[in-house]
Amino acid sequence: MKRNFFVLLSVFVLASMLLAACGAPAAPATEVAEPVAPAAEEPAAPAAEEPAAMPEFVADKYEAPDCEYGGIIKSIEAVDAYTVKFTLCAADPAFPSKIAFSSFAVQPKEHLEATGGSPLENPVGTGPYQVAEWKRGEELIFKAYDGYWGEKAKATTLVFRWQSEAAARLLELQSGTVDGIDNPGPDDFAVIEGDANLALINRPALNVFYVGFTNTFAPFDNELVRQAIAMSIDRSRIVDNFYPAGSEVASHFSPCAIPGACEGEDWYAFDPAKGKELLAEAGFADGFATKLFYRDVVRGYLPQPGVVAQDIQAQLKENLNIDVTIEVQESGTFLDNADSGALDGMYLLGWGADYPDMTNFVDYHFGAGSSKQFGNKFDDIVVTLKDAASLAMDSDRAPLYAKANDLIKQHVPMIPVAHGGSAVAFKATVEDGHASPLGNEYFAVMGNGGDTFVWMQNAEPISLYCADETDGESLRACEQVTESLLRYEVGGTAVEPALAESYEANTDLTEWTFQLRQGVTFHDGSAFDANDVVASLVLQWDATHPLHKGNTGAFSYWSGLFGPFLNAPAE
Repeated sequence: MKRNFFVLLSVFVLASMLLAACGAPAAPATEVAEPVAPAAEEPAAPAAEEPAAMPEFVADKYEAPDCEYGGIIKSIEAVDAYTVKFTLCAADPAFPSKIAFSSFAVQPKEHLEATGGSPLENPVGTGPYQVAEWKRGEELIFKAYDGYWGEKAKATTLVFRWQSEAAARLLELQSGTVDGIDNPGPDDFAVIEGDANLALINRPALNVFYVGFTNTFAPFDNELVRQAIAMSIDRSRIVDNFYPAGSEVASHFSPCAIPGACEGEDWYAFDPAKGKELLAEAGFADGFATKLFYRDVVRGYLPQPGVVAQDIQAQLKENLNIDVTIEVQESGTFLDNADSGALDGMYLLGWGADYPDMTNFVDYHFGAGSSKQFGNKFDDIVVTLKDAASLAMDSDRAPLYAKANDLIKQHVPMIPVAHGGSAVAFKATVEDGHASPLGNEYFAVMGNGGDTFVWMQNAEPISLYCADETDGESLRACEQVTESLLRYEVGGTAVEPALAESYEANTDLTEWTFQLRQGVTFHDGSAFDANDVVASLVLQWDATHPLHKGNTGAFSYWSGLFGPFLNAPAE
């Protein structure tokens, strides 16, 4: 309308000038005509701009030349801006449960490039919280992300603190300085249950504590030695004396709640006399000297690491005349040394379920892509597990898992000791407090009526780039900030949509296609698309990728769940 008005006005002025030129009366001579300034020409309104053309989406695709490298992934591709497709070398019925894990969370491609593949303290995610400040050695502070695509966090500030002593954690909760704590000590369960101001929530025992061996170091390169030790540790004594209610002696490596976990023979019964015979047969009738490594970090699978280490030391001396020197290592150093197979003695370690499937326990530890923590792999176990993992039905998998469990018992890469009962505790006034069977409590749904929620766990995170971490404290922190294509339901194990709204597979479970959620933004304001997914995963998959850096470069979850890296260096 404004533009039409000026056109009419211009016509009117032009007509008036023509009339004057054709004899319109002039001003009287006695009057001095006022000089008329030429009318300022109002600039024409700019023409409506055409909408800026969106840059054309160039889809990324990464593909192995073939499947001979040994891993399960054949290709990862962005079909379009909001579709990602995975093509596998073999069927994988557990693929949705795997890809939901926090190690496979998505960060912006540009951020990963800018940090050189090592966003250790400054992750950029899409989750309900973003990192505000990390005071190393003190606390980790998160703030709610206003642009979160899902339900906003109840508390605007989330604080993680840590304390290795269970009694000290409980004291903090009782005094009200924290809202929740992880892993109360075994003796504290009754105290919490008897306090009306507190609430104890038990976790299912989806974990395992074990004594591990690296079979590239003598004398643990001798299977008879490992079998002798397996028969000479009284595992019931350890569980009865040092574990809380809800714990049980492990009959197999994987907890029996997982389908296929307890197929095959039970573990060796306590028989130190037979153990002595085997040790003598192996050439060590008088025993030997060795080391026992552990980290002084409380876990649901190992609530009292120091006293358990001392008890094993005493048992091995009494039953086999093995002299054990105990060595405590810093948590991150210990995990790196264990993962790389650098511990030249026995060690105490364990595992908690990331998803409820046998592949998460046995494939991760003993399969084709497992780390060097037990030394050289056992080929008969590797082949059996590969065959089992490709079958969709639990009934079809069962005979293969029975065979695998029997082979694990025979070779003794480790001694399964316990499936540990554990719990979390909160102030009674906390809303929606929960314990996750996977140890990934989700704090965005919790509230205390205030702006700040404080959580205290066993240890400080090692880093916040959980593609290359395996400790629970790091993973729990990452899960508040970064998200994967799928996720596990709050307080449960079922898989549900996250950054992908839906997914489908072909009939033989070798192609998985994910439709991504649109309109999602990262914490830095950038838009989420399929290329971010490809970048976040490919740098883990390809050992020669320029961003295959991480913290240690181990990327243990990738190889443990999806098999050997592409372009892996020769061992």
